[in-house]
Amino acid sequence: MKTLVTGASGFVGSAVLRQLVEAGGEVRALVREGSDLGNLSGIACELRYGDLADPASLAAALEGCEALFHVAADYRLWVPEPAAIYRTNVDGTRTLMRAALAAGVSRVVYTSSVATLGLRADAAPADETTPSTLADMIGHYKRSKFLAEEEVRGLVRETGLQAVIVNPSAPIGPRDLRPTPTGRMIVQAASGKMPAYVDTGLNVVHVDDVARGHVLAFERGRVGERYILGGEDMSLRQILAEVARLVGRPPPRLRLPHNLVLPIAYVAEAIARVRGKGEPIATVDGVRLARKFMYFKSDKARRELGYGSRPAVQAIADAVAWFRAHGYLERGRAA
Repeated sequence: MKTLVTGASGFVGSAVLRQLVEAGGEVRALVREGSDLGNLSGIACELRYGDLADPASLAAALEGCEALFHVAADYRLWVPEPAAIYRTNVDGTRTLMRAALAAGVSRVVYTSSVATLGLRADAAPADETTPSTLADMIGHYKRSKFLAEEEVRGLVRETGLQAVIVNPSAPIGPRDLRPTPTGRMIVQAASGKMPAYVDTGLNVVHVDDVARGHVLAFERGRVGERYILGGEDMSLRQILAEVARLVGRPPPRLRLPHNLVLPIAYVAEAIARVRGKGEPIATVDGVRLARKFMYFKSDKARRELGYGSRPAVQAIADAVAWFRAHGYLERGRAA
């Protein structure tokens, strides 16, 4: 069986690709022109160049494929041009799913996010049934992923698209080249650039466990259903303390109120717009998100897919080790 993986050079996409190749599958990697292909080094896969905005390139990439893992996404908490994130995450997903239908693809795994799910007011872990609406989505990334997931669910209902949806929490681990917003937080903390924290929390999961969850969803998931691929709930203070322990630094002890950080984020975004390059040190959407504890449980995936995850401290350790080995911590200290 030939399988296409979008976003194959990225953090989660390359982990999924590795799982599929190791399982002996015939895998085709879809990447954009100019992408950093470091994560594909040494992997036996077919390489195709294309873009979610180019239907012809998607049709060519899907030719002869029976399976599709759509992992590609624009994962940024701040964008100078918000329309760009919708073009990739919403329009691109719709175009790709329709191309998969036209190509006769028999099975799709779509990578959504826990960002599309509701959160509980009491900070207890949410699950796939916790209600959410577009109005609950904070920021363009969350809104775009919510709309993209709705596109997939609609095509399942209306066209018979054979898609299973997975919702990873906050993956960390090796090969986070960019890095992602979560990976950037690990780099900043390990480099001594986070002397304070806000009162929030995340569900931390190893990227390789997320990748394994994708494969299990393909093998065992029910069409039209979504499955949280999470790990362990940790407060930001706990995460930063673990990073500090790993690098031999004292953990941050200063807790900042959200109302104090928000004006800093507005100023940081304004500076980034004036400079016309780089990303702000803090974002307004990031601060607003941090008002909530983003805790989740993966009971459904464990029960129906046989999913499992390793301890969060191991995911953090693997991330720190990879960032250190590839010079990210030195660059972080110099920033």
